[in-house]
Amino acid sequence: MDFGLVLQTDPPAAQVVSLMKRAERNGFRYGWTFDSAVLWQEPFVIYSQILANTRRLTVGPMVTNPGTRTWEVTASTFATLNDMYGNRTVCGIGRGDSAMRVAGRKPNTLARLGEAIGVIRDLAEGREADVDGQRLRLPWVKDGRLPVWMAAYGPKALALAGEKADGFILQLADPFLTEWMVKAVRKAATDAGRDPASITICVAAPAYVGDDLAHAREQCRWFGGMVGNHVADLVSRYGEHSGLVPEALTEYIKQRQGYDYSHHGRTGNPDTAFVPDEIVDRFCLLGTAEQHIAKLRELKALGVDQFAVYAMHDAREEVIDAYGQQIIPALTR
Repeated sequence: MDFGLVLQTDPPAAQVVSLMKRAERNGFRYGWTFDSAVLWQEPFVIYSQILANTRRLTVGPMVTNPGTRTWEVTASTFATLNDMYGNRTVCGIGRGDSAMRVAGRKPNTLARLGEAIGVIRDLAEGREADVDGQRLRLPWVKDGRLPVWMAAYGPKALALAGEKADGFILQLADPFLTEWMVKAVRKAATDAGRDPASITICVAAPAYVGDDLAHAREQCRWFGGMVGNHVADLVSRYGEHSGLVPEALTEYIKQRQGYDYSHHGRTGNPDTAFVPDEIVDRFCLLGTAEQHIAKLRELKALGVDQFAVYAMHDAREEVIDAYGQQIIPALTR
């Protein structure tokens, strides 16, 4: 199993770079960041510094979207980083939650997302692609490689990930829901004539190591609110008891009142009081190192290839070090 670190690009950028260096020293192989241009600093500028200050780390957004940048710009940016640092990027992409809504736009349609996945990958790898009716190619790209991993929750999005993406990003660490969603992605891949084993499965969630469970929950409760944004979209689209989305995912948002993106992904978010302790425990990794190892082994058995640690809490360095010293070695022996 691989491990990634996920950060917001809050200033100063030097601290983001420093934490990514620390992660690489501790055995993490991926460095991810949020991508929301209004809320945080521009990640692609910071990726250049992360890549320059690490040797093996693969970096990318968790996640970008096809609406805030034109597709040829996104592809060219990835291809430039790959040319400079040797194919060490990955494109995590989704419909766009905070990035689009904060700017007053709706998230992208799945049709647009599906088209963008192929175009961005083709252009970044040096192939010709159709962009708004214009055939384009980046003539300077040589031996470029850009895996595109798609974030998804709902049935149509899971199917799209299985049909077109190189990887699937699931932003929660509940084994029951992980098994259900991984099966849906792999079935869609099989139905599309693809090898389901070729799709990398990445689970991303907050991790907090320690025996003060009450404190850990409060540090990570924001995550249930973030996931709740996507779940609310699914409920509005499919209905509360449609059978298309597991009730284990939808039941907890009944008390959700609204969401202020100025607190997005942050400890103490006042819009996440509706998230019960049970959901925090299910969606996140909390407790002692041994408890983390046990849950990660369960996820690995379900086909998870990477666990990406959201480190938006008061113990970022401690969790990175605990993973490097105790948890990563137990999962990578």
